[in-house]
Amino acid sequence: MKEQDDVFKRFHDSFSELHGHFHVLEQSVSVDRQMEYFRFSEKVKKEHPKLNPDEVPQMAEKLLEVDATVDDIKLELVLLASSHEVKAYRILENYVNNPHPDLKDWAQLALMESRMAMESDLSDEKQIFISTGLGGRGEKLRFFVLLLSADKSPFLEYQRKVIEREFEYYLPKQDCEIEKLEVEENYVVLLFLIPVRSDLKAILDYLIRECNQYGNFISDLYTVTNVKVLSKEEIVAIIDKNGVNKASD
Repeated sequence: MKEQDDVFKRFHDSFSELHGHFHVLEQSVSVDRQMEYFRFSEKVKKEHPKLNPDEVPQMAEKLLEVDATVDDIKLELVLLASSHEVKAYRILENYVNNPHPDLKDWAQLALMESRMAMESDLSDEKQIFISTGLGGRGEKLRFFVLLLSADKSPFLEYQRKVIEREFEYYLPKQDCEIEKLEVEENYVVLLFLIPVRSDLKAILDYLIRECNQYGNFISDLYTVTNVKVLSKEEIVAIIDKNGVNKASD
């Protein structure tokens, strides 16, 4: 339990100590794809000169060439993203609406990099890029939370209502946005957006305490991830590991 507390504390402290303008990648992009993009971007910046303003429109035409390969488009998107040109940003903005089927994530990352580059030029404020597998919106991150029944029994009807009432009341007060709240037989799934600097653990612990005033029916051990939405099979495996009855199909 202490190890879990330490992880949450480090996560919260890392954002509390940051000062600047946060840029949160809104789309859900795998961490592996993000790393691939930024490694490639750094390589391109070292090996290719920055585009001059006259080259930007030409790059837009190259993006739409019928015989352009995926590798060609990857390079062109990164060159546009690192150009610091408003025209390049507009080109990327348009391209994101109708990208190559295999480059949707790549295009989104290029647009984010371009936005940060321009804002860095226009503002003295430090630009901070935050990306997770689940993405976010504005200055909020998206998290998937799995809470389990404290015993081996299904939630009673009144317990379901307590969970829904407490979560739907308290989370908006903390400037959180619920995207999904499902009370299943013996577990709860929550997908929500939370401000970057908020204390995630404190919020979840408070909700569990409030619900448990009506009978201690939620476990104080829970699973939180911002990498992906857990599948039904993964949820069942966690329930089995924690000694709770399997969720019904």
